[in-house]
Amino acid sequence: MKRKHWALPLAAAVALPLGLATTEAEAATPAPTPAPTACSYTPAVPADNFKGIPVFDPVRAAKPYHATLRTSQGAITFQALTDKAPCTTFSFRFLAEHSYFNRTHCHRLTTKGIYVLQCGDPTGTGSGGPGYSFPDENLTGATYPAGTVAMANAGPNTNGSQFFFVWKDTKLSPAYTPFGRVTAGLDVLQKIAAAGEDDQNNPGDGYPTLPVNIHQVRITNR
Repeated sequence: MKRKHWALPLAAAVALPLGLATTEAEAATPAPTPAPTACSYTPAVPADNFKGIPVFDPVRAAKPYHATLRTSQGAITFQALTDKAPCTTFSFRFLAEHSYFNRTHCHRLTTKGIYVLQCGDPTGTGSGGPGYSFPDENLTGATYPAGTVAMANAGPNTNGSQFFFVWKDTKLSPAYTPFGRVTAGLDVLQKIAAAGEDDQNNPGDGYPTLPVNIHQVRITNR
């Protein structure tokens, strides 16, 4: 199987439909979506820096936590939305507690049209993954204001390890699972963004000028 490229749309393509989670009729009369009692993590390629496949524990998944990324540009802390995206937050916690993100770097910064810093790929290429995938969640009515933490993907229900921070209010189709909210370090993200990127993908889309090396991700229960 070929490697997939986990990404966001290019700035010029922001308005294109990207696999909405609901039909227009469903969106008009949304019904509350209960948190699932089980999550499906499916073996997938690639399996870079493989740490195993998590076994969902609904009791542990429901417990609130914060994650702090200690990076070469400063610390960034976010509150995990365990009540809204339990499968995603459980996976992130599993990977963080297995040191999956340690000694990786954020490989993509966008500064035109969409405003995000993308991280979570141990290969640093945009095509890396943890060896499993899992479905989207928390998409109904999803928006992406500054401080949002959400999953990057290669299409519907292809979540793995890659995620992004929104450093400035961004309009995106609700196709990327929001699973966290930055509580400290938004200034760090804005500093990284202000320094720009190298346009290697497109104008306003490339490798950040300020290297963002993730030294450690620490999980705290609070």
